[in-house]
Amino acid sequence: MSTRPSMRSALLHAAATLVAQRGYAALTLDAVGAAVGVSKGGVLYHFPTKEALVAALLEELTTAFETDQTAAHAADPASPGAWTRAYVSATVGSTPGESEQVAAVALLAAVGYDPSLLEPIRARYDSWVERLDEDGLPGVDAHVVRLAADGLWTADLFGLAPPDPALRARIHARLAELAGAGRGR
Repeated sequence: MSTRPSMRSALLHAAATLVAQRGYAALTLDAVGAAVGVSKGGVLYHFPTKEALVAALLEELTTAFETDQTAAHAADPASPGAWTRAYVSATVGSTPGESEQVAAVALLAAVGYDPSLLEPIRARYDSWVERLDEDGLPGVDAHVVRLAADGLWTADLFGLAPPDPALRARIHARLAELAGAGRGR
């Protein structure tokens, strides 16, 4: 069994890297192909348009986030607040790595190319927020936690005074507490 990434994955990674290193204007099908060592035709086989490439980046982002939330929820299904704690875990559970950087690149590429490309992520986000609405936490706690987690994610990705690891751990613990961790469940 080969551990070599698929061509589709390699193209997505190349696209994200191009945008991260050289800006959205550098994202062309030719440049993505050159980065992977295939012709533009090889790129077109997987992504018939630049829009399709950006949409695939966004789909990868939302699918990974959904998977992370579901895994965190499975590890902590106690109510109330289980989905809110899962959201926190999936959003700010650790210092962002390469996949989180790809997430930011995908979002920026979508906005830069065509804001309507964000519609699928908005729909998924609405479903995640619905989970929080039904999570059994008092008042607006789930939304305060979500917005704080989203703010931390943004600070990390854009280098806007991201917290050091010790502070990150304290923030994560406080958000989990606000999300019902440790309450008499």
